[in-house]
Order: sequence, then C-alpha cells, then structure tokens
Amino acid sequence: MTALFYLLKRDIKLFFRDKGMFFTALITPLILLALYSTFLGNVYRDAFESVLTAYGITVEDKLLDGLVGGQLFSSLLSVSCVTVSFCANMLMVQDKVTGAAKDISITPVKSSHTALAYYLATTASALIISLVATVACIIYLSVVGWYMTWGDVLFILLDVFIMVGFGTALSSIINFFLSTQGQISAVGSIVSSCYGFICGAYMPLSQLSEGFRKAVSFLPGTYGTSLFRKHAMSGAFTELEESGVPLEIIDGLKESVDYDVIFFGDKVSVPTMYTYLVITVIVLVAVYVLLNVLKRKERK
Repeated sequence: MTALFYLLKRDIKLFFRDKGMFFTALITPLILLALYSTFLGNVYRDAFESVLTAYGITVEDKLLDGLVGGQLFSSLLSVSCVTVSFCANMLMVQDKVTGAAKDISITPVKSSHTALAYYLATTASALIISLVATVACIIYLSVVGWYMTWGDVLFILLDVFIMVGFGTALSSIINFFLSTQGQISAVGSIVSSCYGFICGAYMPLSQLSEGFRKAVSFLPGTYGTSLFRKHAMSGAFTELEESGVPLEIIDGLKESVDYDVIFFGDKVSVPTMYTYLVITVIVLVAVYVLLNVLKRKERK
C-alpha cells in the first residue's frame, strides 16, 4: 500500500506540475462557459422565447435567463466531466512516451498498483477540475437566474462524481492502447469535438433523426446529460408552471432540451439512469482490470 500511495502522489503531482496539461484541463471548462453564455445563450433564449411567444405567453426575463442558464450549466458539465477526465488521464500515455513506464515496470512495484494509481490519480485530478467548473457554473447561474434547490446542487455533485468515474474508466481503456504523442493528440481532438454532439450537449437530440436518437439512447453520456438537465433546470420549469404556463407547453420545452430520455418509446426514470451509469462504470473498470491482468500474463 505504501508503493501505491507514492505512485498516486507522484501521478497527481505530475499532472498539476505539467502546466500545459493542467491549465488546458482547468481553463477549457471556463472558456466554454464564457463561449456558451456569449453565443449559445442567445440561441437558447430565442428558442424558448419563440415557443412561448407563439402561444401568447410572456414570462419575466429572470426566469428565461434561469432556463437558459440551466441548459448552459448542464451542457458544460456533461461535456467537461468526460473531456477533463481524458485530459487528466493522458499521463498514462505520457509515461510511455518518455520511458517512465518502463522505469516503473522494472521496480518491485506491482503492475496492478501502477494501473490503480493511474486510475485513482485521474479520478482525483478530474474531480478537482470538474468541481471548480461546477462552482463557476453555480456562480454564473446565481447571477443570471437561480431556481435550483440545495437538493438539486447535491444531485449535481453526485452527477459530476459519476460522470468523472465514467470518463476516467473510458479513457483508461482507450489510453491503454496508446503509446505515442500523435495518438494522444488525435484522441484528444476526437473526444473534445465529437463527444458533445453524441451526448446531446451541443445540439438537442430532439432535433436529429429518429434513428440517431435511438442509437445514442444506448450511450451512457446521453443519460448523464439528461441528469444534469433535470437537476439544473427542474426549478426553473417548476417556476414556469407556477406562473401559469400550461403543462403541455412545458412538456414541449422539456422535450426540446432533452430533459427526458426516451428509450424506444418509453421515458427512462431517474433511478434507471443512475443504475445504468453505475453499471456502465463498473463494467468499464472491470474491462480495464482485465486488460492489465492479460498484459501482466503476457510479460510473464
């Protein structure tokens, strides 16, 4: 356990010491928040206003800003928790590139401890960055329009923890097969550019084809985005209902922002979403463990 502790300490320290990797992971969510609020904010606001105006309904600006802020909040966190995990886990590949992995392998340290240290260090580093992004989003939402309860905040923290676990497990499996700087850059670019689209963070899945929606309904990221939506926007939708907006219109707005996930015609409940995500994380971790066991047998 002493060896595991020192490896864990080493991996976390190297991540935060690498200014390029650390600041990229830290600044990216904050930059996205600024870009989202500047550009996507107006798009989201116009979408809400157009629906409400079509029915002759007018709501106060603060409530509209709360809806828009909740959508931006959930979009940012659903993407950042995974992309930051990938960024933090690049140390595993960096060690292969620099030869540090070979140096560690010839020491008495067990390979299982090395693999576990990478996983735990990535989880810890990604959680720190993701929680900073969460605090920034909470501050932003408190300024533009706060309708969340403290229960919602606690559930959002739970969502962050689960999605970071998912991102760490997924990146651990993918990075297991990487060994060059070029592969690091390629995977980082693909994840950062594509993940937000397939999880419904950048563009609501309701605007895409039915076949695509059915396909992504199998992906864990879709459920992560929906959970963030529910906990960031439920208070604003409740306020919208109390202000006299008909439920049919509110349901239409919820559908337009992927508030719920429809799996082959059935609405997926929140407990089912959590269960699916937790099982997915457990399965991915099991695959990561299996890969390391097989690699250790090959060396012997």
